[in-house]
Amino acid sequence: MKDKTLRVIILGATSAIAACTARLYAKEGASILLVGRDEVRLSQMAVDLKARGAENATVAFSDLAAATDAPQQFAGFVQQLGGVDHVLLAYGILGDQGAAERDLVAAEEILRVNFNSAAAWSLVAANVLEAQGRGSLVVIGSVAGDRGRRANFIYGAAKAGLEALVEGIAHRFANKGPRAVLIKPGPTVTPMTDGMNRKGALWAKPEQIAEIAHARAYRGAAIAYAPGFWRYIMLIIRNLPAAIFNRMEI
Repeated sequence: MKDKTLRVIILGATSAIAACTARLYAKEGASILLVGRDEVRLSQMAVDLKARGAENATVAFSDLAAATDAPQQFAGFVQQLGGVDHVLLAYGILGDQGAAERDLVAAEEILRVNFNSAAAWSLVAANVLEAQGRGSLVVIGSVAGDRGRRANFIYGAAKAGLEALVEGIAHRFANKGPRAVLIKPGPTVTPMTDGMNRKGALWAKPEQIAEIAHARAYRGAAIAYAPGFWRYIMLIIRNLPAAIFNRMEI
């Protein structure tokens, strides 16, 4: 049941999807802890969320991609908020596929941010939720993890690993009370996709993804495509014969 005293930790709170999801929680009167690196932006967001109805909105500054002392930091977040009910992990980088193919340092950065650090925070959050026997972990993934494609297979590999991890956490949680969900957006109009041709019906707005992420924190399966039609698109892409798939520029 939705509760006006719901306590929400948002990791990577300045991302477009996270910011939109935070507004939905504020509308419910939740207490929200915004975590990220941009102190000015986080502070501005906290003021805005209070104006939108949040019971409380506070900030914590952390380089989440470094995942340094994640268990201790996360314990501090929980203490600062006075407990936790929902955790949203919503940060990442797209990176430059071409550069990453030539430069292992660039490739490692994409993998470190999108998988290694995200996995660390997810595992730490899962331990806390399991220990208290309730709560939700919602992680933003990507349809890019469904099949390796020449356009973004390093980013896609990180997202594929994150999907397996969150799905495993959801299995671990089965019949124990907490829930874990991976949200798999298709192309979305966010700062991450600046510079791309973002026209066409397949592009979503961050508000659409936020609606799904927020709803799935309460109910639904462990994997959610966002918007839902991507489930069918990716089903086709995953099952295309190599002879056809290898001729496609996707």
